[in-house]
Amino acid sequence: MPTRIQKPRKPIYPYFYLLPGLTAILFSIIIPGAMTIYYAFTNYSLRHLQDWGWIGWENFEKIFVGSNRGEFLGVFSWNMQWALISTIGSALVGLILAMLLNNKRVVERNFYRVLLILPWALPSTITILTWKGLFNSSFGPINRMLGSIGIAAIPWLSNSTWARATCLLVNIWIGYPFMMSAFLGGLQSIPEELYDACQVDGANGWQAFRHITLPMLRSIVLPLLVSGFAMNFGNFGVIYLLTEGGPFKSPSVLAGATDLLSTYMYKVAFGATNFDYGLASANGLLIFLIVGSLTLINLSMTGAFQEVKE
Repeated sequence: MPTRIQKPRKPIYPYFYLLPGLTAILFSIIIPGAMTIYYAFTNYSLRHLQDWGWIGWENFEKIFVGSNRGEFLGVFSWNMQWALISTIGSALVGLILAMLLNNKRVVERNFYRVLLILPWALPSTITILTWKGLFNSSFGPINRMLGSIGIAAIPWLSNSTWARATCLLVNIWIGYPFMMSAFLGGLQSIPEELYDACQVDGANGWQAFRHITLPMLRSIVLPLLVSGFAMNFGNFGVIYLLTEGGPFKSPSVLAGATDLLSTYMYKVAFGATNFDYGLASANGLLIFLIVGSLTLINLSMTGAFQEVKE
């Protein structure tokens, strides 16, 4: 009589090691995310705290065709400009500095590398508040230095145009070390023999950069730009700590000149008189869809979804 060979049972106890991490994900990501999606289709707010309920797509109608359309489109337009300029600016600064640090003729390269990575190493909250003090229109050191050479004080944070430029400058300063580190790793992986052959052929520095450096960096440039755009698009700390979304045209206006979708969502939820959590959740869901789409694009570009071929 043939005997059945039983497969050995896999032990269950290794799965218990996953419980702490899965519990943290459940309560910090899954449940809040599900509640945000649900609240986006309700009128849950301080005004309707006792009688709130399902209202369907009304919150999204307010955003796109209703009373909040003008504010939302203004904030969305600036948010796109913010993410695009911040990403390109950080990438350009990071690439230039990476090429300088990769140049063997630069002495004390390791010292400069440590110095230039400090904006990334320091806590962003401290650096942003430090910049806020430096750019203070009344007693900031920058305006004092300008005044000492006869230049009038510049309203860095109180004028709409200057405030946007200041926020972009600070965000690029915080973001360039990441780009610099990524580009530096890519530059160091390029074989020196290619540049030697390029010199033998009589090519100049620009031609070597155009025909060797850029093509060799192409595999990291696009994912870096997409991920940088996604991170900058959902940025909250720089704007909120520097300007709190201001300056404002009038006290009755909720969105300021520098407000992004993230800070605008925060004000709708906690800064308005009615604490409209439903409308804020709808804004948050839109941010999630945009950033999530960019993340999927980035993952597909890096080949994260491709099977590993042995």
